Amino acid sequence: MARPRTPLLSRERIVTAALRLIDDEGLEALSTRRLAAELSVSGPSLYNHFATKDELLDAVVDSVIGEVDLSMFESQDTPWTRALRDWARSYRAALAAHPNIVPVLAQGPGRRPNALRLADAVFGHLVGAGWPRGQATRIGALMRYFVTGSALASFAAGFPADAEVYDAADYPHLGEAHRLAGHRGAVDEGAFETGLEALLDGLALRFERLAVPSS
Repeated sequence: MARPRTPLLSRERIVTAALRLIDDEGLEALSTRRLAAELSVSGPSLYNHFATKDELLDAVVDSVIGEVDLSMFESQDTPWTRALRDWARSYRAALAAHPNIVPVLAQGPGRRPNALRLADAVFGHLVGAGWPRGQATRIGALMRYFVTGSALASFAAGFPADAEVYDAADYPHLGEAHRLAGHRGAVDEGAFETGLEALLDGLALRFERLAVPSS
């Protein structure tokens, strides 16, 4: 029997193609017609694997979440501050690799398996380290807000490179702002690391107070 000219359609192949399309052209480029053309199949064949576009997007988002390293949570011997730091960096790296998907990802875990595994790992490690369950929930949410927010846009890229925009009479402290866009990576990475350390330092102080009985 002759082999099919194109690989057999599967959920994994559809998700991979959809993510590639979103990475290259943005969320608005994803449609059943366009995706079917990319895969060299008929549009209706996609519905055998995903009933709706939202279901497909959920799977695409979950595939990105699956790129996040969770190994730091496997041993309770890993200090919770180190685990959160390593996880936040891995999480941000995954989002930075697929920035166009971040607006959908920011909606929450829903029923996405990888996203739920991530939430379970973070929550479990914090509770195991001694955080009360309510505070562990809030810390998990705080870290997700911080990482997701850092991936939504570039602070440095938001400043025009035209020095004439920053008239000294109106903006006396922005005389060098036109240089920011040229240092986008360093500025954004530095901002993320500064914020991450500030968050962890603050949480460490709160954790210390948990062990001090109130008078």
